[in-house]
Amino acid sequence: MTATMHTGNAGPGSPGGAGGPGDVAPAEAPRTVRPAVVADGPGAPHEYRRNTSTLHARDVLAMVGAAAAALGLTALLFGRVLPFDAPLGFAVVLYLAFMALYAVLVSLDDNGSAVRARLAQALVHSIAGLLLVALLFVVGYTIVRGWGALTHLNFFTEDMSGTGPLDPLTQGGALHAIVGTLEQIAIALLVTVPLGLACAVFLNEVPGRYARFVRTIVEAMTALPSIVAGLFIYATWILLLGQGKSGFAAALALSVMMLPIVIRASDVVIRLVPGSLKEASYALGAGQWRTVWTVVLPTARSGLTTAVILGTARGIGETSPVLLTSGIAAGLNANPVDGPQLSLPLATFTLVVSPEKAMIARGFGCAALLMALVLVLFVLARVIGGRAPGRLSKGQVHRRVIASARDVERMTARAEERAEERADADERSDADERSDADERADAEERERDRSEGPDGPGVVRAAGAGAGEPAQPGDRRPPPPPWA
Repeated sequence: MTATMHTGNAGPGSPGGAGGPGDVAPAEAPRTVRPAVVADGPGAPHEYRRNTSTLHARDVLAMVGAAAAALGLTALLFGRVLPFDAPLGFAVVLYLAFMALYAVLVSLDDNGSAVRARLAQALVHSIAGLLLVALLFVVGYTIVRGWGALTHLNFFTEDMSGTGPLDPLTQGGALHAIVGTLEQIAIALLVTVPLGLACAVFLNEVPGRYARFVRTIVEAMTALPSIVAGLFIYATWILLLGQGKSGFAAALALSVMMLPIVIRASDVVIRLVPGSLKEASYALGAGQWRTVWTVVLPTARSGLTTAVILGTARGIGETSPVLLTSGIAAGLNANPVDGPQLSLPLATFTLVVSPEKAMIARGFGCAALLMALVLVLFVLARVIGGRAPGRLSKGQVHRRVIASARDVERMTARAEERAEERADADERSDADERSDADERADAEERERDRSEGPDGPGVVRAAGAGAGEPAQPGDRRPPPPPWA
């Protein structure tokens, strides 16, 4: 805030001062007034926390009032006015009446944009609630119908090889279907995950006309009907190559269906990796393969896990490809390459069409097991690959700490070895210097002895003089310097 402008006292420059009538007093510059600083302590005023929630009391009251009014209006229309009694029509009219009344109540307090925002929010939450109700209904209905079979332990430990349609639920089980599903989906993942990730990396790292052609084919195959995949494996693997129906053939059919889903989802995820990370890796001297392996794939790990989950969910619940390529077996077959092998979706399909209540309960029990298996696979995938990029698990942190301790020990030992090597080198250098000094001293001693000769210091015989001839005075020469 700004303070009020003040004027000085009347002076020589003011109209009321001693100055002339044309003199005008200069006004003072406006000043900024700081708010008073309230210190914390016992005497400080109480502070109220601001509510940042988007849901207020009037919104709740408007929703409750609109719901009650819509329920009463719909009940009046269906009970007294209109000759309708269908539950679906009642629900539709109830929802439309609720939205209309809710818009009217919100418009009493807010403007048009707020009304549209509240209606959009109510629509989105209504759709989410409807989907949640549908999911709970499907899961609950399946569990309730199959509860009679799920409560018996033999359902998880026995197969149907010795059980007939009229036998009670205390006999027979779904062990053969559980084993078949696990083996088939495991083989399909072994085929799909490497090929799908490699193809996704190829589409992003090797752009060109061929990559665009492959991407078009992958997008077209995402909508491939499951029966077409089963017929393809049946025509090639069974009829053309002469192989019999088996769990491996069913896994190949599932792989044909899962592969486009994994490629497409992985391609989208790898595209989201920031280009600056790859450029930084290239700037540090890493190659393309090293960058993909250490930068791109770890960064997109969570999204790649989601892609694998989507592919698994697509293949684990298919029935028609397994029916065409694997066949139906009542007994346990743990060999996926020899003989028919049943899966949980196919077991559900064959059991629920039976008129016997026990067989129908077994079919819904197989469906409940299939949902539980999908949930377990989803949780495992989240645990394995659901961490953020660069975030380590507890085991990885423990191994990193152990590796760091080993590195410290190794570097400490290496430093000690280098210190010993330097000490030895210094000792050898000192010994060499002393030896050189001794040699120089001996050489100087010999040179002095040779320069002095038998006639005294500084006397050197002439070149032509004999051994018995005395040296001449002119033959005297100075002794050589020490460095000669």
